[in-house]
Amino acid sequence: MKFKSRLIFSLSPLAFVLAGCSTFNSTMEGWSSRNNKRTFEVKTAWVRSTTAEDNLGFRKINRMTPLLVGPLVIQGNGMDGVTAYDRESGNLKWRLPIVNGVEPSAAVIRDRLFFGASDGNFYSVEASTGRVQWSFPTKIENLSEPLLEEGVVYFLSGSNVFYALDAATGKQLWLYSRQDTAQFSIRGGSKAAIRNGVLYVGFSDGSLVALNAKTGNVVWELQLNHNKRFRDIDAAPVLDGDQIYIAGYDDKLYCVSADKGEILWRVDGGSYSAVTVFGDRLLYATTNGEVQALKKQNGEKIWSYKLKEGIPTQVKVFKGIVAFGESQGRLQFLDVTTGKVLGDMDPGRGILSSPQVDEKNNRVYFISGEANLYAIDAGWVKQDYFKE
Repeated sequence: MKFKSRLIFSLSPLAFVLAGCSTFNSTMEGWSSRNNKRTFEVKTAWVRSTTAEDNLGFRKINRMTPLLVGPLVIQGNGMDGVTAYDRESGNLKWRLPIVNGVEPSAAVIRDRLFFGASDGNFYSVEASTGRVQWSFPTKIENLSEPLLEEGVVYFLSGSNVFYALDAATGKQLWLYSRQDTAQFSIRGGSKAAIRNGVLYVGFSDGSLVALNAKTGNVVWELQLNHNKRFRDIDAAPVLDGDQIYIAGYDDKLYCVSADKGEILWRVDGGSYSAVTVFGDRLLYATTNGEVQALKKQNGEKIWSYKLKEGIPTQVKVFKGIVAFGESQGRLQFLDVTTGKVLGDMDPGRGILSSPQVDEKNNRVYFISGEANLYAIDAGWVKQDYFKE
């Protein structure tokens, strides 16, 4: 490395030496400062097709969030089943064929995996082997993520029937059915939330309903979305203390009292997915094609990022980084404080699944619209100025 100093020959010999040293030190300090700068890098660690055969027919929806279970990453697709891969190498560990595949995300506890499928059944599966423990017939496709709580699994079927099953045996404990007279509905379903023995779940008729977790009896219900087009509440309610954050598909984001079912505040812009609570902020992915950071206490906007096309998935936050997919675009990474773009990658055919983050290893997993499972390394790295 060469260091250049500008020498002024009219200076005394001492001044000459000091001037040269000063410039040398200044150059070194500048190099040291640059050397401490970091860049955000996004690299593909591996990618695997999750289907047993190439899909040459109608494009289906792939939106299950990958699950990290010990050394495995488990992924369902909307075509032919569920697969498990080694998290580090991407090597296939097991495959469970299911007719028409699995769309919604799954729940896991220890070595048990629970999910609803498009073949009209709800499954309990051994996560380490893919062996089915039991199945429960709903006789209709299942599109919502289940909730596990104290040995009971709760989920909403595609016919607006909400089930409570014994997680060990699959035995039905109770059900709650709700009619929807709308002609059109968004494909999806709300995952329930629970607090103090009360379940909160959204329905396709635009209602948020509180149910007794033991009996299924209604505690209160609140009609939120009155739109004539799509009234669906497919987003999961998010509990934060005594408040619930819940959104209708093409409606609004609501803050609701968990005890009484009263609306505390609302902001325009609906959503297909749940908000993400981060400190005093809400990260909100809207059906208007925006990701917004809002103040938790009143919904006031802090910053927003507008997609070029499509809608964003639910946001995940790790190490000050916001990660989400674009339904017709890329996997995006933003700064959580400012909303500034840090990096992205394009898997082709968009992303409908919320990403899964292995924060310890700065690795992000997601399934693309082509049913390919990606393992992406994303994070800050120090620049090396010795490399060309």
